[in-house]
Amino acid sequence: MFGIILSILIAIFGVFLKTTKDPGFAKSKKFAWLFIAIGVLSLVGKLIIMYQKGEL
Repeated sequence: MFGIILSILIAIFGVFLKTTKDPGFAKSKKFAWLFIAIGVLSLVGKLIIMYQKGEL
């Protein structure tokens, strides 16, 4: 359960970086797609593992 919540939070942070206009995050905006990809891939991976174990 922790892995699912963490991956969702990482993806949400990536979307936040992509949409923010705050100049303090200007240096980190180039990592937005990386955070989104890591969040989505880890969420999908965790769901696949849970499905294979029969926990879903």
